[in-house]
Amino acid sequence: MAPDDPDLRPGGRRFAALVAGVAVTALVLRYGLALAAAGEVGPARATARYVSDFSVLSNVLVALTAGLAAAASQRPLARLLARPGARAGVGLYILVTFGLYFLVLRHLWRPRGLLWWADAGLHYAVPLLYLVWWTCAIDHGHLNRRHLLLWLLFPLAYLVWSIARGAWAGEYPYPFLDVGALGVAAVAADAVAGIAVFVLVGFAVLRIDRAFGRREGPVTPRVARPH
Repeated sequence: MAPDDPDLRPGGRRFAALVAGVAVTALVLRYGLALAAAGEVGPARATARYVSDFSVLSNVLVALTAGLAAAASQRPLARLLARPGARAGVGLYILVTFGLYFLVLRHLWRPRGLLWWADAGLHYAVPLLYLVWWTCAIDHGHLNRRHLLLWLLFPLAYLVWSIARGAWAGEYPYPFLDVGALGVAAVAADAVAGIAVFVLVGFAVLRIDRAFGRREGPVTPRVARPH
């Protein structure tokens, strides 16, 4: 266990390196395929579409969180992402990524070849590996309901960005956010339902943390790393 990362258990850094490696590989492969298929759209717009995908953004957060943990970095971003609330929040985002894709989005297309591998990495392998890492390699019992409110800031910002970009560019990352096709009222209802999903899954994350925290014993108070 790294002395500067009291929440990380022995072996946690090595597992974090595996998680980060899989995430980066899937992200690079997916981006390369997006550029290769850009055609008349051009690389700039293909890149904009790529970074507007919630799956991509959640995987980027996984790559950063796990990669910095593996490197035992002491940079400000690393310290921020090493907080229990941040690591759990990334777990929430990648879990919603998996759930939304598995229940809704996977039925909308049939990827083949390298695209299938990138898709499987982003939506299945990375969520599974990160959640195993968060559950088994990190100490628990540090979270409370205040963290849930903080976790909602990212999906709310993503929602605002997606709708604003859609109104400007005329394209939306997901069909349930397409204001032009569905109308404002339907998209508003979808947005409320989406935030409700984050709240429900967030409560599940809090309960998992509390349950594992009880199994691990009393939490030692720490003053140097507020969270």
